[in-house]
Amino acid sequence: MIAFLAVLTVFSILILIHETGHFLMAKKMGVKVERFSFGFGPKLLSFKKRETEYSICAIPLGGYVKMAGDEPSEKREGKDWEYLSKPPRERLAIVVSGPLTNYVFAFLLFSLMFVLGTPALTTDVGEVMKDFPAYSAGIKQGDKIISIDGKNIEYWEDLLTEISKATSAKEISLVALRRDKAVNIKLIPKIIETKNIFGQNIKVGRLGITPSGKTINVKTNILEAFYLGAKKTVFLTAFTYKTLWHMVTGGMSIRESVTGPIGIAGIIGQAAKMGLIYLIYITAQLNLAIAIFNLLPIPILDGGHILFLGLEKIRRKKLHPKLEQIISNIALSFLIALMIYVSWNDILKNWDNIITIIKRYI
Repeated sequence: MIAFLAVLTVFSILILIHETGHFLMAKKMGVKVERFSFGFGPKLLSFKKRETEYSICAIPLGGYVKMAGDEPSEKREGKDWEYLSKPPRERLAIVVSGPLTNYVFAFLLFSLMFVLGTPALTTDVGEVMKDFPAYSAGIKQGDKIISIDGKNIEYWEDLLTEISKATSAKEISLVALRRDKAVNIKLIPKIIETKNIFGQNIKVGRLGITPSGKTINVKTNILEAFYLGAKKTVFLTAFTYKTLWHMVTGGMSIRESVTGPIGIAGIIGQAAKMGLIYLIYITAQLNLAIAIFNLLPIPILDGGHILFLGLEKIRRKKLHPKLEQIISNIALSFLIALMIYVSWNDILKNWDNIITIIKRYI
């Protein structure tokens, strides 16, 4: 039940944040908003305030903001409060505001995560593997590595970063605490060839040790949290675009790299069981993903609308409504096919979990 509520809450936040961005910017630009809907399908609840009808529908997997005069096929009066009667720059602001709000919200959630504190693995050594340099150099289980080549090391992530930089057989110096006594260790990392997440061949250094699993909660002040939140947001943005590029160029498998609603629901459920900080992190990542996905230049997405606005600006006139509708229908068919493909892969990857849930509730 906790996992179900977490999934419902996170999806609701994603939708509401996105549509609220469109809604507020439309209001600011003087466009009349006729309907603000959360979800699709039959209405469960609705009320009207001024010119806007607010509704909650049965299928909470989306939402929309219906603005006056936003359909090319509709008759317009040329009034200033009609969406399509606005100049391109104002319509652009309304379109961009949805994903931009998700993006800003992701940054705020990442910052909140750093204020509340994030778990980090310590540099306490767990297993020491044979046939690796650490074993030969005398590193033992329970040692705590505190420096590498004179650089202080606090967390396991920092240790991995430093060791991974070794791409040649060069000796490095470690300092480890063993029963509260400093031990100086010299060794040469083992250089191995592996593939990174993008399928590229790389060389990295390895010591042959695993973390003990001990973690500490790392908290920061608000200013530092904003800096780390911005850094995390920029890093994940660049990483996402790089991933998309490798998928488009064939460097990565779409089947293995893309997760649909079913897979995302499973991830949210797992995060909810692990604790609040993990749920905040997943919610931030999903807001970032929604923002980036919506800005892709695919018709029916916000990025597609931006593309049409760009063409309108260059041509100094709108595309013919029928041509725009044909392009949008083709894009919609593509997205539906992609969603079916991704969802089917999600089912195959999570089949055992799905069967377990079905047996629990039948």
